[in-house]
Amino acid sequence: MNREEALALMHEFTQSEALRKHMYAVEAAMRAYARKFGEDEETWGIVGLLHDFDYERFPNPDHSPTEGHPSYGVRLLRERGFPEELCRAILGHASYTGVPRDTLLAKTLFAVDELCGFLVACALVRPSKSLADLEVRSVKKKLKDKAFARGVNRDEVYRGAEELGIPLDEHIQFVIEALRPVESSLGLGNP
Repeated sequence: MNREEALALMHEFTQSEALRKHMYAVEAAMRAYARKFGEDEETWGIVGLLHDFDYERFPNPDHSPTEGHPSYGVRLLRERGFPEELCRAILGHASYTGVPRDTLLAKTLFAVDELCGFLVACALVRPSKSLADLEVRSVKKKLKDKAFARGVNRDEVYRGAEELGIPLDEHIQFVIEALRPVESSLGLGNP
């Protein structure tokens, strides 16, 4: 599956602009980490782009390990010949599936998913509405504020960096820098 096909699938299943923007952000972070680790940027980007494509149609509020998001989406991807390693990475980004994050790809997807959402939320409350002037210390301060961006699982932000083996500050800075070039597509900055 190439990016154009992945994008068409994501758009077919996801009407919410906010959710689409989240997947664009995760795609950008995954591509940046692929470059850093010497991995295939296109493949990693597609995993980021598709990791939540079934979330809107098949939400999983009970966190079933086999029904709803992400299991439904992965079944569809498997039917379309999506490689098993990529499917397992998508399953692994939801801890409740029980699928271990045993590849660098899977660990990276988990590490950037919640953080991307949190960084966009941090940028949106800045006067600039931009990532351009967002600093790690500001992000860490907001992480401690449980009332801010309540939907973001802080434990997963911390665990993601730990599983990736990258200090939290360095991980936050890297993802901020990965998102800056695409911030206008995320609804940030001065469009």
